[in-house]
Amino acid sequence: MNKSFIKFVTDFGPLLAFFIIYYKNDKDLVSAIPALIIATLIAICVIYMLEKRIPVLPLMGAILVCLFGGLTIFFDNPIFIYLKPTIINLIFAFALFFGKVVLNKNFLKKLFESSIKLEEAGWDKLIIRWIVFFIFLAILNEAVWRTQTEEFWINFKVWGILPITFIFTAFQLPLIQKYKKSEE
Repeated sequence: MNKSFIKFVTDFGPLLAFFIIYYKNDKDLVSAIPALIIATLIAICVIYMLEKRIPVLPLMGAILVCLFGGLTIFFDNPIFIYLKPTIINLIFAFALFFGKVVLNKNFLKKLFESSIKLEEAGWDKLIIRWIVFFIFLAILNEAVWRTQTEEFWINFKVWGILPITFIFTAFQLPLIQKYKKSEE
């Protein structure tokens, strides 16, 4: 099987399993979360079998899905799963901020420097934009889950946050082009 197809399935399969169960069971969030947890754990195992390691972001995502999904099921309260995107985005913002300000390390640069070659000023601007963006996503998630229906929030989380992130990323291309290191 094609490795990129398997990567796509491991990235989006758990979400598909969640949606199928959610809509099949009369939009019951608590009944759909076990499918999400199980599919996420299967995806992590598949990634490990393919790569003989588990990258940090999928592993962190799986841990948080299990933690917040488990709390939602245990307490029969959706607030935990609603808070997951807020907490993830705040963790990312804090990690980038802490790394840059306290440790004097640009974690964004460490993550992407093998694929993007930028001048230091470009990395500095890019990290600030991502910190602000993650805080924006956390606030947006809070606003949506607190003011909208559960079904709206679930659809927004997938069909809203993902496109917003793609659009934000696309808007970073001019900055990347401006600060791109010239080939020497």
